[in-house]
Amino acid sequence: MDCLISRFGDHVGEPVTVRGWTHNVRSSGSIAFLQLRDGSGFTQAVVSKEKVDEASWLAATSATIESSVVIMGTVSAHPKKEEVYELQATAVELLQRAEEYPIGKKEHGPDFLLDNRHLWLRAPSQWAIQRIRDTIIHATYDWMRDHDFVKIDAPIFTPNACEGTTELFEVDYFEDRKAYLTQSGQLYLEAAIASVGRCFDFGPVFRAEKSKTRRHLIEFWMMDAEAAFVDHAGNMDIQEQLISFIVGQVLTRRRTELQILERDVKPLENVSPPFYRITHAEAVAKLNELGSDIGEMDDLGADDETLLTRQFDKPLFIEKYPAAVKAFYMKRDTSDPTRVLNSDLLAPEGYGEIIGGSQREDDYDALVARVREHNLPEHAFQWYLDLRRYGSVPHSGFGYGLERIVAWICGLPHVRETIPFPRLLNRLEP
Repeated sequence: MDCLISRFGDHVGEPVTVRGWTHNVRSSGSIAFLQLRDGSGFTQAVVSKEKVDEASWLAATSATIESSVVIMGTVSAHPKKEEVYELQATAVELLQRAEEYPIGKKEHGPDFLLDNRHLWLRAPSQWAIQRIRDTIIHATYDWMRDHDFVKIDAPIFTPNACEGTTELFEVDYFEDRKAYLTQSGQLYLEAAIASVGRCFDFGPVFRAEKSKTRRHLIEFWMMDAEAAFVDHAGNMDIQEQLISFIVGQVLTRRRTELQILERDVKPLENVSPPFYRITHAEAVAKLNELGSDIGEMDDLGADDETLLTRQFDKPLFIEKYPAAVKAFYMKRDTSDPTRVLNSDLLAPEGYGEIIGGSQREDDYDALVARVREHNLPEHAFQWYLDLRRYGSVPHSGFGYGLERIVAWICGLPHVRETIPFPRLLNRLEP
């Protein structure tokens, strides 16, 4: 019977067949130990020369790191470790004997590992990261559907940007018209709320900024969400519930992966509503106390976010930023028109921004004024302005960066490990 390693606990004492790869091999006299990986998990196959035929013994002792194999045997509980299982081999078939594997046990630099990303993905740590990423994605879909959000697919080619065009990839294809790779599906989701009420999209987005920080990629994945009849405070409530659910799902489903990454789960176990909420003005005052030279009307930089989030034990909303440093579509705060009804959600432990959101400007005249203030091409935004002419309602939305959430939950220092094949300013291969 073919069996996944992750299902061994249900088949103790039973004969099974495992198909996978040997990520480590060692032998001593008449016994060989093959560390196996089949995609679902890891196990050790114990091959005794006395209990297998000559061909199986030759296959077991000939296997190299990353050879592909088929092993038949009986599942047994590990003699010393709970919920750990081994395979007592009865037959071994060597499908392909791998050449000398370029990624050894010694320390390798990040450039070498990224050059060999197609192979590095096989490492236990990278296996764990990608499974956690998958859980975050599925948790997002589950929560959204359970809360009446409809999946809407926004286009990747767009005639205009959400926040200007200086950081976009221009596409020369549509004759005499400029097109860009999208930086967000937000504007299109705002159109969709008049149809479905609440919606979200999830897909790749692109930023052409010349950045090399640990938080930036030029191709990454974002989830954008928009909801009709939701104000600024309600928008933060939704984000708070979503993030708490995602973290809870990872803690429930991916304990083994977190252990492989040696992730301290105590900070994650503390992620539950309510999150901290402070204004931008309060954040600036706090940062000044901590030694930052940030000004009263400045946006927070990565260093400021890192410094600030080290002071809190769970995610932190910073709300009501100066309008001058935020996007044109954000609604002004009626109590202080120099501020907007927005928030950035910062992850603790120094990880910084993972979500940006705001209440959107729903008044036609006000939005036209903002487009002009930002020197945006008014003709390109006519369709977006139309949304304020035909049944406009108060509405809010937000977007989260998947790779930043993965980095935080996994405890990674750089987002380049959070995506299968990272695209950086200086990296296009493999």
